[in-house]
Amino acid sequence: MQVLASTKDLKTSACTTAGRPAQYILDVLKTVPAAVTDKYYGCGTPLPAGVDGLTVLDLGCGSGRDCYMAAALVGPTGNVIGIDMTDEQLAVAREHADEFATKTLGHPTNNMSFVT
Repeated sequence: MQVLASTKDLKTSACTTAGRPAQYILDVLKTVPAAVTDKYYGCGTPLPAGVDGLTVLDLGCGSGRDCYMAAALVGPTGNVIGIDMTDEQLAVAREHADEFATKTLGHPTNNMSFVT
């Protein structure tokens, strides 16, 4: 069995995107830890504007890249829940969540949780 070590190992053309993400997405993406983005195997960034204070659910969150971006977009009063079946990916997501939410985003507490 071969295990993907980073995003560069993914070899598929199954994913298509609607073009370049909005600037607010690109700005938030720059703040996400490299350990999280290096294990990203998704197909785009389906995060809308105007989600401040809401709860976002990410099914198949993997390393949590979209959750980290959503944590910024929902703000300190919103919540993000990432669900994945891969313990190794969830470990990456969980490892940086507290520091990202409180130090990078300046939230009073971590607004992300990751579950199987």
